[in-house]
Amino acid sequence: MKRIRAVSIPTLIALVTMIAPVHGQSPDHSRLALTLDSLVRAHVEDTLVAGVAVGVVQDGDTLLLQGYGVADLEWDVPMATDAVFEIGSVTKQFTAAAVMRLVEEGKIDLDADVTTYLPDYDTQGRHIPIRRLLDHTSGIKGYTEMPAFGEIVMRDLPRDSLVARFEAVPLEFEPGTAEIYNNSAYFLLGLVIEEASGEPYGEYVATHFFEPLGMSRSYYCDQDAVVARRAHGYDQGPEGLRQKGYLNHLWPYAAGSLCSTAGDLVRWNQALHGGEVVSDGSYRTMTTPRPLVDGTPIRYAGGLMVFDDGGRRAITHGGGINGFLSDTWVYPDRGLIVVVLQNTAGRRGPGLLARALVEAVIGPGDAPTAGTFAGDLHGLTGTYRGPSRGRELTVEVSVEDGALALTPQGASSPATPMYRDGTRWQAGNTFWMFEVQADGRATTLRMDTGGGHYVLKRVEG
Repeated sequence: MKRIRAVSIPTLIALVTMIAPVHGQSPDHSRLALTLDSLVRAHVEDTLVAGVAVGVVQDGDTLLLQGYGVADLEWDVPMATDAVFEIGSVTKQFTAAAVMRLVEEGKIDLDADVTTYLPDYDTQGRHIPIRRLLDHTSGIKGYTEMPAFGEIVMRDLPRDSLVARFEAVPLEFEPGTAEIYNNSAYFLLGLVIEEASGEPYGEYVATHFFEPLGMSRSYYCDQDAVVARRAHGYDQGPEGLRQKGYLNHLWPYAAGSLCSTAGDLVRWNQALHGGEVVSDGSYRTMTTPRPLVDGTPIRYAGGLMVFDDGGRRAITHGGGINGFLSDTWVYPDRGLIVVVLQNTAGRRGPGLLARALVEAVIGPGDAPTAGTFAGDLHGLTGTYRGPSRGRELTVEVSVEDGALALTPQGASSPATPMYRDGTRWQAGNTFWMFEVQADGRATTLRMDTGGGHYVLKRVEG
């Protein structure tokens, strides 16, 4: 049994700093491969993680494709390079691509209301076009955030019973006015795909994507099937790793029920971003976020998040499901694809490792440039509240030692964002934007996490 101990984030960052190439240089291939290998080994050996499978490819050159750690802790089975993982929400880009294929065939209209394909769905009197399902701007309540979901996943029920539960919940916001990541939208997209194509969702992605692309180790997850070299999933607990909780894959469906390998996902990303999966126009739709109805930009497009990473265009999506976490990063202008699949869910995910691998290959991006805020910070202070994923979010804004401080409800310490420009402030990958009146007093705080764009209103009194 492998020994598990904790490693701090600064330790891994320091390791990257020591071995990352100077920006703009092309390091020796073998040295770079050793660098990548050492980063992955540090992640698996020094964190509470059973195992991972990793793929790193640049310009068609495989820098790393390997399994690390353990696929089955009870039998101490090493992780195979082609181990099968549950990929969770990485599924969403396959769903979005399927929608766009059907758009190309004239079977789906992105501007048509969801009731065009699902006539019994209750939109509560609103127009909810298909494109609002793709980018999480529909306002529909996410079923995985509903209290009843924990009970539903243990049962074998008709799919329409789940739809009936979330369609009865009032919309969280008017369609197109905010973005809250939710799985209900992609569940509905799966049903739309089936209605438009006449094929079950799992068969559609297998027939149109997996088989033509040679993704022979990818399929719709089935807990009862016997699958060679399937990784077992684990959850991080207070006393170590535990077997993952039960989940009937009827429920994640088109939002998160696909299984795949690191190699297959590398192949998928090469095909998707190389023009083999959808047309150029469909690809632009999948990778170009549309602004909200008031013109506010967001960073989620069609099953993919797209943003500026230090001057470089990054296209990314992660996934989380019982016992498994995943992270995929694509830098089209640098020809870089990074895939990290982990058979352990919990606080220590694959995100830091994926970022370390990116920086080892192409170096760190440009640091954001701070602007000079000419307004009155005290005009921004106050309490702001509004809907976010799974809860009503409250953020306290204050001024501490002459700097702006934002404390989301439940946070152990405030974020101290950097002023960028206009109304934008930045803390990490999160942007905060204030809507300010002529008198300098803010009335609205927008929080853009990349996967969500929350609109929080000032609470008076």
